[in-house]
Amino acid sequence: MNNDSLTRISGLKVGHFTHALRPTGCTVVLTPQGAVAGVDVRGAAPGTRETDLLSPGNTVQHVHGIVLSGGSAYGLDAASGVMRWLEEHGHGLCVGPVRVPIVPAAVIFDLMVDDFSQGASRIRPDAQAGYQACVQASHQPLTQGNVGAGTGATLGKMNGPHCAMKGGLGSAALTVNGVTVAALVVCNALGDVVDPLTGQLLAGARRSPDSLALLNIRQAQLAGHVMQSVPVGSNTTIGVVATDAVLTKPQAQRLAQVAHDGLARSIYPVHTPLDGDTLFALGTGTSGQATDMMLLSTLAAEVTARAVVKAVQAATELRLGSHWWPAMTRVPHTP
Repeated sequence: MNNDSLTRISGLKVGHFTHALRPTGCTVVLTPQGAVAGVDVRGAAPGTRETDLLSPGNTVQHVHGIVLSGGSAYGLDAASGVMRWLEEHGHGLCVGPVRVPIVPAAVIFDLMVDDFSQGASRIRPDAQAGYQACVQASHQPLTQGNVGAGTGATLGKMNGPHCAMKGGLGSAALTVNGVTVAALVVCNALGDVVDPLTGQLLAGARRSPDSLALLNIRQAQLAGHVMQSVPVGSNTTIGVVATDAVLTKPQAQRLAQVAHDGLARSIYPVHTPLDGDTLFALGTGTSGQATDMMLLSTLAAEVTARAVVKAVQAATELRLGSHWWPAMTRVPHTP
């Protein structure tokens, strides 16, 4: 298995749109034939669309795509373009003579990742961006890092946004006993990213804007460090965890819930009042395997944590005017 990404799941296609004019973009996960879906929103400042529809007690059973986007609430418009593409290709919920594609979405705030020239923050993913992401969608292993919804992602903003580092998009997959679980995560966290296997601090808040030395938020908070001013809702880690096992809607919701354990293992702090952390879950059922929720839960948390780590490992530094967001590759190893 050399596809260590979400597209290892049979029945899923993923496409990116990366904006040429400003660091932002969107990523679409397409399941045109429909997949059972769930969601769990843990952060206190989310930006989402169609999440109520995914409640196990609600009627619609399948979705046809998931959108992850930059652009804050404006980026939710990308889902309209995905709906248009799906409709043109004959996919959606059949309602009499009409097909209505079901496309939930979640966004990150990346409007401040620019050179602060007049009007730059008005450049954000729109419906056409979502449509183009569908055009680019494929079953191929994913490009990761500063691409699609991860283009403008940053992390480690607890010492102020000017001491942040570059986040990004990462993906990982595992297959055990004939069942595959995979995750795609866009890491735009307030907190630091750590390697859950070693506890090593990988990327996060820096001590000063011109330094590569990491603050270590956990140690700083325990020592009484007071967080610098960070705009509400300017952080968020969002993603999709998927399996080819057969799921019901309640099981999909449970899978989304336990996948957040992977965020808690790899991001500190997580689920804060200033983050909008949201994870979707998809079950394509293409393996035909019966559901073992204990195994799926273990795998979901594992691949989510790995996807966070891969997001920062694949990120590259960004300079815009006098602003600098270094990447993990520039930072000395921190015990």
